[in-house]
Amino acid sequence: MALLDVRKLTKSYGETQALSDVSFQISKGEFVSVIGPSGSGKTTLIRCVNRLIEPSAGEIVFDGKEMTALRGPELRRERARIGMIFQHYNLVYRLTVIENVLHGRLGYKGAIKGVFSMYDEQEKRHALEILELLGLGELVYRRCDMLSGGQKQRVGIARALVQNPRIILCDEPISSLDPSSARIIMDYLLKIRTEMGITMVVNLHQIDVARKYSSRILGFNKGTLVFDGPSDQLSQQKIYEIYGAEAGELIND
Repeated sequence: MALLDVRKLTKSYGETQALSDVSFQISKGEFVSVIGPSGSGKTTLIRCVNRLIEPSAGEIVFDGKEMTALRGPELRRERARIGMIFQHYNLVYRLTVIENVLHGRLGYKGAIKGVFSMYDEQEKRHALEILELLGLGELVYRRCDMLSGGQKQRVGIARALVQNPRIILCDEPISSLDPSSARIIMDYLLKIRTEMGITMVVNLHQIDVARKYSSRILGFNKGTLVFDGPSDQLSQQKIYEIYGAEAGELIND
C-alpha cells in the first residue's frame, strides 16, 4: 500500500484552478521532487496534503487514512506525523533554537501542555540529539534571529524530525539560500531519507538539484501533472512541456 495516495485532487480559487484532477502515489522511503514554474500548483499541492489548504475535490489517503475526512483531534494527530519545512523557515525568532524545535511536539500535546510548552525529559533529549545530528549542537540556546539562513532552515528540519514523521513535505526549502547552504540542506534531506527511511517530497525550482537528489520527479504546469517518472527520464521535451518559455533559460543554466 502506498504511504501517500492522491486521487483526483482539485483546488479552485473562484475561477482559478490551482490543481486540476491530480493523481499519484508515493511509497515509503521515496525521495520525490516536485517541479514547475511559479503558479503551477506546487505549494498548493503540499499544503493540501497536510490540510493547511482545503481541497475542493478529490481524496488524499495518508498511511491508510483519508485526510480530507478528518476533523479536530484526529486531524491533529495525523498531521503530527507529517513534517513540514517552509521556504521562509516559519520560526519564532525571539525564541531559542531548542524552543523552536520542541514546537514540533505540540501536535502530540493537549491544550494545557501545549499552551504552557510542557515537554518531558525524553522529548528534550530527543530534540538535542537531532540538533547534534544537524550540526547545531553549539547553537541550542541561541535565539533564532541570530542565525544564518542555512542554520534557520536546519532548525526547521529539526522541528520536523522531532515529530517522528512518516513523511516530510518541503516547500521550496532552498530558494532563499546561497548555493553552499542549499547544498548542505539538500545533503541533510537526502541523509534523513537514506538513514532514517523518512519519505521526502520536496518542491524545487532548480531542475539540476531535482535530478541530482531525487529518484522521481513530478512536473506541474498550470495545476496539471504533466510528468511523473524517474529523474533520469526528465527529457528536454518534458522540461519544455513543464516550463514553457522558461525552459530554454533553465536548460542553458
